[in-house]
Amino acid sequence: MFGLKSAEFSFAHNMFDEMPLSETTFPKRNLLHCKLGSRHLASNPRVALKSADLSPAHKMFDEMSLSDTFAWNSLIQSYLTSRDLHHVLFTYQQMLRRGVCPDRHTLPRVLAAVSGLSGGLFVGKQVHGHAIKLGFSHDQYVISALLEMYGKLDDIDRAKCLILDKSPRTNAVSWTLLARLYIREGKPSLAIDLFYQMLDSGAEIDSVALATAISAAAMLKSLKDGRILHQIARQRGLEFKVLVSNSLLKMYIDCGSIQDARAGFDRMPSRDIISWTEIIHAYVKKGGYSEGLKLFRRMITNGLKPDPFSISSILPACARVTANKQGKEIHGYLLRNRIDMNLTVLNALIDMYAKSGCIELASRMFAQLKHKDVISWTVMILGYSLHGRGDLAVDLCRELENELSAVRLDQLRYADVLRACSSARKIEEGKFYFNRIKAPEVAHYALMVGLLANAALFDEAMLFIQENKIERHAEVLRALLDGCRIHRRTDLGKRVAEQLSELEPLNAENYVLLSNWYAHNGKWDLVNKMRGMIGGMDLKPKKAYSWIESRNKVHVFRTGDVSHPRSQGIYWELECLMKKMEEEGQKPNADYSLHDVDEERDCIGVGHSEMLAISFGLISSKGSATVRVTKNHRVCRFCHESAKAISNIVGREIILKDPNRFHHFRDGLCSCGDFW
Repeated sequence: MFGLKSAEFSFAHNMFDEMPLSETTFPKRNLLHCKLGSRHLASNPRVALKSADLSPAHKMFDEMSLSDTFAWNSLIQSYLTSRDLHHVLFTYQQMLRRGVCPDRHTLPRVLAAVSGLSGGLFVGKQVHGHAIKLGFSHDQYVISALLEMYGKLDDIDRAKCLILDKSPRTNAVSWTLLARLYIREGKPSLAIDLFYQMLDSGAEIDSVALATAISAAAMLKSLKDGRILHQIARQRGLEFKVLVSNSLLKMYIDCGSIQDARAGFDRMPSRDIISWTEIIHAYVKKGGYSEGLKLFRRMITNGLKPDPFSISSILPACARVTANKQGKEIHGYLLRNRIDMNLTVLNALIDMYAKSGCIELASRMFAQLKHKDVISWTVMILGYSLHGRGDLAVDLCRELENELSAVRLDQLRYADVLRACSSARKIEEGKFYFNRIKAPEVAHYALMVGLLANAALFDEAMLFIQENKIERHAEVLRALLDGCRIHRRTDLGKRVAEQLSELEPLNAENYVLLSNWYAHNGKWDLVNKMRGMIGGMDLKPKKAYSWIESRNKVHVFRTGDVSHPRSQGIYWELECLMKKMEEEGQKPNADYSLHDVDEERDCIGVGHSEMLAISFGLISSKGSATVRVTKNHRVCRFCHESAKAISNIVGREIILKDPNRFHHFRDGLCSCGDFW
């Protein structure tokens, strides 16, 4: 069809100049018929069709009226809708051969087909020539189609010069389409410049044009441009058009100004599911879980039905031990209201249950999935690792290899797999997966060092660090120090802690680690020296605290805390438990780890903040209810041993989550196997 050479195309243009192009006088046999015949169509493999494919179309063409442009356009549209792009071009060829004149609706459809073909630029230029000769080059439908075609197949700036700069009747649609093409090509600054040119040209600004410019400011994270565009929206009465409001909301969120985003959200007279989802997602992403949950409840109260994206946005807020109940409530709401749960939502539910301490429910949901993707598998692998079930996690790694053999894991997924191997202390499996990573990052190296150190393979770990020249990375040294702590490698641990302090001299946590190391070895003069150094350098170690939920309220405890209204009962319960532990010979030795610079050693006898939270959980619940506690620091050895003993004394499960893992204390044992 479109096999014209440039010389032939020029000649065709001349012929167009010499002939009338009205529909009634369009010739049945003309140059286009001669030059765009089936011989030339077959010579172009990109647009050629097999004769067998064309026979039904030929029959249809024979039955169609030669002057019925609407019928030809309908046929072209049907092929375009079914993405049969070659038939679109062939039908256009037949339309021309039979003397039917294209109209302003024909050319945009043909150009849309050309845009979807590999190597369709030459064909598109010929159709552009047809548009010029037929007098449609200034038609807005045609201009938009030409912009889309050139923007996709050629150069956007060239498209602007060819079309917009030469068109006397350019409107907001054309400007906006070009701006969107700039955004699609990753050139948001040019999209904003184009919007300002549009303003200067006097073109009418609509909500779509404004929303496009705002999205460009969001991509640039330019709060300055965003505020200017917000002012323009306000001046032109477009601020509260839902499309503009949602674009402003996202722009403020992407620019890091959640206060402006919330102010705009609260002022919106009408909000759709996108508005609610954006603000909920923003709060959850920044750690404002409680506010995110409140907004989600308000959205439902206002009569909006959550969609998969809004559900996936709120579930991470429930992926915490204290939000276990809310997560179950949301799951129940989805089931009761028969809301569609696609794989993304199901994966988010599994992740929520795993991270909120309900690994059994997560495992059950995973087993019931009819279709699993790589996220399904790795969410469950990480879940098992967090809960000290490394063997199950490694088994899933093997299953993942068998089930999704064609899928290549990304960097994040490999990190989850390495954590599973570390949790199970599977050395060979860990080496196997590490060697499959094409470009390991520091996190992968640290996980491998941790795997070796936790298995007491310190010589191999040190050799691995030297060979890969990663000794100057704090993350790697911390992984090595963990192994030293578990296996009581005093000399090596002291050297590593000192290296950390030299590497990051202003990181208070490194001095805390070194202080704790001295405390473990009874060197109290050095412990006091470290504490004085931390205070003298005005460093601020992270305060240790634990929290627990009871009757829809979160209760927070610090080391030696006496501010809670039920403190007397909490300490009394702890004293009783300590006495029972002593009677049964289970009371562990005191651990003088530094959790707060100003803490008193006297509080160590009844434990740190996690012990206060556990005691509160025991006196606030009845029967065999599980006690669920979260702590922002790693649990110390004294509290770990105490929790094991308490679970045996009271006959209840205690789940304690620290930054690295879940500890399930049951019948005097812990799921971590005392490796944490």
